[in-house]
Parts: sequence; C-alpha cells; structure tokens
Amino acid sequence: MSDPDGLPGFLRAKLRAAGRQYAEAREAYGEGKAAAVADLPTDGEGRTKLVCRRYAERRAVTLDGDGRPACYEDHPDCEGCVEDIRDGAVQTWE
Repeated sequence: MSDPDGLPGFLRAKLRAAGRQYAEAREAYGEGKAAAVADLPTDGEGRTKLVCRRYAERRAVTLDGDGRPACYEDHPDCEGCVEDIRDGAVQTWE
C-alpha cells in the first residue's frame, strides 16, 4: 500500500519545514541586529552617539526599527552607516 498523501503531502511537509527555518533565521537576524544596536553608546535622552560618515561630524540620533538613524538620506554614505550599525562597527563617540 502507498502513502495516501503521496507527493502532495511530502511537498507540504517540506514547505512547512522551510517556512519554519525561514522564520527562525529571520528572528535570529532581528535579535542580532537589536544586540548590535544595544551595544552602541547613547546620550542622556537615549539617542545613539555616532559619527556621520557623510559629513564626518558627531551626531546624537534616534534609530528607527530598521536601525536607520533619523538623519538617514538616500545616499551611499548613509547606506554604509546603516550597514555599520547593523554589524556593530559604526564609529561612535563618548
């Protein structure tokens, strides 16, 4: 006797497993990003103290849910800053 679900059942099981794996990876990435942001120095108002890559100046800025500073603009230097924030390698000041 053969499996009543056959190929469709097998595919459903594999897709569910892939979906769970994706959700776990997404959650782990979010936790890693939050940890990197949590390690950055802040001022008395909770703003992150970083050095702007575009203008080479010290700034105390808030970060949005995606780790982008409030001063973010659609510019290559700003994109690099966001990547550095996510990696925990952004230049900061005390």
